[in-house]
Amino acid sequence: MIAKHVAMNSVRKSDFAELVKYITDEQEKNERVGYVLVTNCQSDRPDAAILEVINTQGKNTRATSDKTFHLLVSFPSGEEPDESVLKAIEGRLCDGLGYGEHQRVSAVHTDTDNLHIHIAINKIHPTRYTIHDPYYSHKTLGQLCEKLEQEYGLTLVNHKAKNTRSENNATDMEHHAGIESLLGWIKRECYDQIQGAQSWAELHQVMQVNGLSLHERGNGLVITAMDGTTVKASSIGRDYSKNKLESRFGVFEPSPEKMKNDHPAKKYEQKPMRSRANTVELYARYKNELSAITLSRAEELSRAIKLKNRLIEDAKRSGRLKRTAIKLIKGQRIVKKILYAETSKTLKGKISKVNQQYSKERQKIYNKYKRRAWADWLKEKATEGDQEALSALRARLVALGLKGDTVSGTGWQTKQRIQAEQDSITKKGTIIYRVGRTIVRDDGERLKVGRGVTQSGLQTVLIMAVERYGQQIKVNGTSDFKEQIAQAAAAAKLPITFDDTALERRRQEILHSITTKEHDNEQRRANVNRGRINRGGNGGSQFTSTRVIESIGGSRSILPERFTGKPDISRVGRKPPPESQNRLRGLSELGVVRIASRSEVLLPGHVPGHLGQQGTQSDNSLRRDVFGSGIVTAGQAAAEKYIAERENKRLILYDIPKHTHYHYINDGASVFAGTRHVDKQFLALLKNGDEVMVLPIDEATTQRLKRIAVGDTITVTINGSIKTKGRSR
Repeated sequence: MIAKHVAMNSVRKSDFAELVKYITDEQEKNERVGYVLVTNCQSDRPDAAILEVINTQGKNTRATSDKTFHLLVSFPSGEEPDESVLKAIEGRLCDGLGYGEHQRVSAVHTDTDNLHIHIAINKIHPTRYTIHDPYYSHKTLGQLCEKLEQEYGLTLVNHKAKNTRSENNATDMEHHAGIESLLGWIKRECYDQIQGAQSWAELHQVMQVNGLSLHERGNGLVITAMDGTTVKASSIGRDYSKNKLESRFGVFEPSPEKMKNDHPAKKYEQKPMRSRANTVELYARYKNELSAITLSRAEELSRAIKLKNRLIEDAKRSGRLKRTAIKLIKGQRIVKKILYAETSKTLKGKISKVNQQYSKERQKIYNKYKRRAWADWLKEKATEGDQEALSALRARLVALGLKGDTVSGTGWQTKQRIQAEQDSITKKGTIIYRVGRTIVRDDGERLKVGRGVTQSGLQTVLIMAVERYGQQIKVNGTSDFKEQIAQAAAAAKLPITFDDTALERRRQEILHSITTKEHDNEQRRANVNRGRINRGGNGGSQFTSTRVIESIGGSRSILPERFTGKPDISRVGRKPPPESQNRLRGLSELGVVRIASRSEVLLPGHVPGHLGQQGTQSDNSLRRDVFGSGIVTAGQAAAEKYIAERENKRLILYDIPKHTHYHYINDGASVFAGTRHVDKQFLALLKNGDEVMVLPIDEATTQRLKRIAVGDTITVTINGSIKTKGRSR
């Protein structure tokens, strides 16, 4: 963990409001701001906190220094503490710096390879209105970080200061911009030669050989390259300040003109840092675009300036005409004086308006033709789909790859069907994908999922890994993560193999358990379906063979196979008698009047003639079919076809939820997700969590469901009928 004070070089640029807007801005990304915390303010909203802090800072009129303290806390790649730990670390660091009672706004950023926290702190105390500036804050922050790392089990980082501030700034520039700095080039290319110089003449000779010059500026010495880039001599080391060098070599002696060398052995050039990829052509494109941007910006600025000058001249000409007209007017002096004043005021207003318009236009031009650093240019091109730029980002020596809970492979597939939403790309070439609610990071060699991922999210990552690396998958991370991966792979029955023997054995165990459970359930349903129930009746012994048909959701309905002595009559609800063909029948006309239990069915011979007119009420609901024979089989086939089609698309489009046959859970409560028409059969889509269950229904039920909004909760009885307001079917 590294905590750093980001100092503002210019006090006039210090703006608490702009800082808070920056750290809380999503920048059109889904994965940037983790959470925002407002502390010691009356409101929890950042916009209200800004007004409160600005009002507090206005109470202190004596302080002339920066009134805002910008603290940055960064964690190593792969380390992602939970929210409670982050909040505790933020509070402890602010307390340690003496800002425990001060107003502040904190925001966690997750759009880079390193999780980090931005903390905007008001240096002005909210009640005393005094300014607090911690003494040697970097030492205090280093000690606090060491203590917090040990306390929370974080990665230990060396917090001993080894470099000067100039060296640290040069290193930061090289990492963020990707261009070699003059100070870094001197350290790497000619530092040993400079150390070997024993006089001013030898030191100047070393400088000339390397395309450098040493000369005085102010009270010190500076080193200048041939392209004009300058660095202080003391930045190379503490022994190279003017005082230290004069104590060794005597009074400073400037370089003689005869030693000037226009063709040195080597010279400093602003070029990309060393990389594992050849970036010569890319850097040439970058330089050409910079030149074109500079030229276009200069042309538009010139046009804007000419327009501004013309408008100002027009306003002045109008003012001169007005003053001439006033001069010719005969009247009192006081009247003319008032008219002159009004003319002058109008002229100043017009000029001010023209200048404001020009300022806006100039800012618009600068935003349009913004010069980007080398690394930022590569990032922009990679976002646009330039694979060469993406490879250059990933080849940078600072790109060390993803760590933590990752999924990778031993091979590489030539064809990829990944259709995830690309959220952003980091300067290390890590692509951040958004697949539904799952965040996946891809550095080209491995995939990493974010915190709080669900089993469906892990299945998505595994599918992406199969399409990227093949069926041989490698998993790194904690034991809990590996267990979740094994369960996700087994639940989805993915055709993969883990290179870790223990993990592969665990996946097969879970898969065998799931398969055994499914086989037992299928066997149990098959045994029920094969059952035969004997029926008895009045006037003799009648045996009626019945069949128990189990629907997709596990509901059962008992249907007679045939009636003895009743020719040309099929199962109830399947094939009506000839006189009742092609029409709906009332309950009193059915062959079955009441179902008392699964073992008894009353036939027409058992029922007195007046029983139907008495309005007997059945114990069990009776589901009637109006489509003719074979509707259960056709509905199952349609459901199977639709589920197979959605599951095939799910392998390509990861935001499609998992589709299964309907099964009775949660007392039948489900979320209505719409209806479908497949092979002349109607299907109802019922959502339960992350799954969508498919239930065959009839046309009448479909018409009733059209009056229900998608997202409403409906109830499905245990026998498969859908209850809505009013009637159920």
